[in-house]
Order: sequence, then C-alpha cells, then structure tokens
Amino acid sequence: MRRSFDFERAVRGGARAGRSTVVVHLTRAPGQVDGPLVGLVVSKAVGNAVHRNLVKRRLRGVAAAHLDDLPDDALMVLRALPASAEADYARLDRDVSRGMHKALARVAGPG
Repeated sequence: MRRSFDFERAVRGGARAGRSTVVVHLTRAPGQVDGPLVGLVVSKAVGNAVHRNLVKRRLRGVAAAHLDDLPDDALMVLRALPASAEADYARLDRDVSRGMHKALARVAGPG
C-alpha cells in the first residue's frame, strides 16, 4: 500500500484491534482487484532508525505470511507501538495474527 488515500481509508473507515506491540486497522474495499494490500506505520516513538527498520522488516515478513488469511479486497495497516522494538518475531507474529482475526471479525459483522 503506497497511497495516502488507502491508508486513510483503512485507518478511519475500518475496524481496529489493538495488541501489545501493534494496532491492526482493517477494512474492505469492494472493487479492488490487486489482492489484499498491507501498509506499515512505524513512528519515531518506536526508537531510532535502526530499531524502526528492524521492526519494519519483521512486520513485512509477518504480513507476507498472513496474506492468504485476508480477503482479496482487504486493506490492512499495521501500526507499530513502542513495545514492538523489544519484541521478537514470534511475538509480533502472534500479535498481528490475533489482531488481524479480531479486526476481520469486526469488519464481517455479526453472524
């Protein structure tokens, strides 16, 4: 995901699920044919550039592992929290997975 419009649509118009290391924002974009899109937000609150880049690499790997779990019209933004700088890959994977499934359930609605 590269366009600010897509980020805004996912963050403002979708479901949110917070975990200890990440906040998952998810929405559905009917008519999108590119498959699920994932964006990352890693602010300076996470740490210096070395820590931020490490977190981004790990989150990209986690997101790639979970793309098959997302519907084709999904827009997902992973916002890293400061605790993500100290988290290992397994913890990030667990938090993203749980947050993503919780947000998917909210987007799908009751039933």
